[in-house]
Amino acid sequence: MDEVKYGEILLPGDDETINRREKTVREKFWTVLRKSARHIPFARDAVAAFYCAIDPATPRRVKGILLAALAYFIMPLDALPDVFTLIGFTDDLAVLSTAIAMVRGHMREDHYVAADKALSGSEGQPKA
Repeated sequence: MDEVKYGEILLPGDDETINRREKTVREKFWTVLRKSARHIPFARDAVAAFYCAIDPATPRRVKGILLAALAYFIMPLDALPDVFTLIGFTDDLAVLSTAIAMVRGHMREDHYVAADKALSGSEGQPKA
C-alpha cells in the first residue's frame, strides 16, 4: 500500500488520457458499481462523481481528476483487491474521497440528485 501514490493516480492527464479514461469509465462503471454497490458505503459519491465527470459544463481538469479516480475504481487490479469485501474498497474510497475533496466545488446538487435517482432505480443508467 505504501507504493500507491494517490497524487499520481489523480493526475488529470492530457486530452488523449482524459478521452481514454472517459471511454473506459462509460463502458465499465455501471457494471462494476452494480456488482459492488452493496459492499461500498461510497456508492452515492461515486455515482455523483460519474455524473459530474460526464457533465459537459464540468471543466476539463476536474473531469480528468474524477475520471482518473473512477478509472481506478473500475480497474480489476488495484492496491487492495476488491474481492476482500470491506477492506478491498478502502483504497478505492481513499482515491475517490481525495478526488472529490480536490473538486468539491464542481460537484453540484444536480449531480447528487441524478445519483440518487440512478441508485434508487427510478432512472436508468445513462447511455455510453
